[in-house]
Amino acid sequence: MTELTRLDAAELGRRIASREVSSREVTAACFDRIEAVDGAVRAFLTTDRERALQAADAIDTRIAAGEKLGPLAGVPIAVKDLLCYQGLPTTASSRILEGWMPPYNSTVVERLLDAGLVILGKTNLDEFALGSSTETSAFGPTHNPWALDRIPGGSGGGSAAALASFEAPLAIGTDTGGSIRQPAAVTGTVGVKPTYGAVSRYGIIAVASSLDQAGPCARNVYDTALLHDVIVGRDPRDGTSVELSGTQAVGVADMARRADVKGLRIGVVKELGGEGYQPGVEQRFREAVQVLVQAGAEVVEVSCPHFVHSLATYYLIMPAEVSSNLSRYDGMRYGLRKGGPDATTEQVMRASRGAGFGAEAKRRIILGTYALSAGYYDAYYGSAQKMRTLIARDFAVAYEVCDVLVSPTTPTTAFKLGEKVDDPLAMYMSDLCTIPVNLAGIAAGSVPCGLSPDDGLPVGFQIIAPALQDARVYQVAAALEAALDTQRGHPLLDDAPALGEAR
Repeated sequence: MTELTRLDAAELGRRIASREVSSREVTAACFDRIEAVDGAVRAFLTTDRERALQAADAIDTRIAAGEKLGPLAGVPIAVKDLLCYQGLPTTASSRILEGWMPPYNSTVVERLLDAGLVILGKTNLDEFALGSSTETSAFGPTHNPWALDRIPGGSGGGSAAALASFEAPLAIGTDTGGSIRQPAAVTGTVGVKPTYGAVSRYGIIAVASSLDQAGPCARNVYDTALLHDVIVGRDPRDGTSVELSGTQAVGVADMARRADVKGLRIGVVKELGGEGYQPGVEQRFREAVQVLVQAGAEVVEVSCPHFVHSLATYYLIMPAEVSSNLSRYDGMRYGLRKGGPDATTEQVMRASRGAGFGAEAKRRIILGTYALSAGYYDAYYGSAQKMRTLIARDFAVAYEVCDVLVSPTTPTTAFKLGEKVDDPLAMYMSDLCTIPVNLAGIAAGSVPCGLSPDDGLPVGFQIIAPALQDARVYQVAAALEAALDTQRGHPLLDDAPALGEAR
């Protein structure tokens, strides 16, 4: 591993801007690292070396001409293969979209390019983001760089693994029920789900439209905040995007620099812990809470009683929206098409969907179609929406006495590949702590809080903030990161993954 691939994104941006190093050199170093380790990690589905180096050269030329660019100009980034990027296949890790080339860019990709970031390629994910381990990808699983026999989380395991293996300094993920935060937790990286509507969904393949949100991923809090500031903002092409104001409008990176929690009220959610949580995960979480107390925060326990129903609520609402969104993949307009020349429309659709969708996608389509069917809509989907309102109210009540809420990001460290793939309910439990946030549409992030004494694998600390108060996530995350660096070192930088080792 070269020095360039170990450097933080902010430092790379500074060196590129000062011409201490060129964007081409940094980009080439990332591709060399990908070539060296991605055969074992399998974080990337496609890479885009020629175009990336051309983009890097263009940034170097602008800097040489004296142009002042943003803090991440020239820095390479990996993008989850759910976001449209013209000229590169966008597959959602599904056979039904294998080889599909989007004719336009997503808004997030546009904003990355406008800010001068260099896109390395597209990362692996669970098929249509439906999973918690990146094992449902039609193109094979991604491996956790900390231990190659372990999952990297899901659905965005490819983006998280690319960071943890030092293949890229930045990445974009999407989060429907924890798909940014849970991979961040189990790979010792940082990932944030912004407030719903803060980042445009235009050009992102829809999974569950009322839950999906793109967000930034990096190896430290400040880099994540810089990337957050690049991608947020109102987009008239997305009817659900919101106008930002206050701290959100001026950026969250400044809050990440302050790293100060003195006087902040932090609520520990009683329902997100206890039975079913790995002892080492709870130990590191409790230690991290005490670190925040020592840093000047006030900590209280809060109860959110309806959280116990969040998993059931989510697995009615999400599959219902999946069923609706995935109905467009019919073998008739684009993507995979099966059926002979004399096949009827119904036969083509049945054959194409049967061959194109994997088992987990089919499972959720069936669940969602059933929940929306006549005679069951009110009993299932309608009831779930009512419970969603109660979960949102739990958050509102908690924020009357707290500025942020905290919990473990996920109940366990990374489990072994194949361990839960045949047990959907056990797999779904991986998102127990993250799902309530998506149901309420608020902001949350995961930051490393050490290695579990159980198995030596990373543990994530989740910080949850009210809607449009995303800066608070970075404020607490930066303070915790700074304190842990002082007390026992950052788990990723001080104990870098040994690729090829199994724990």
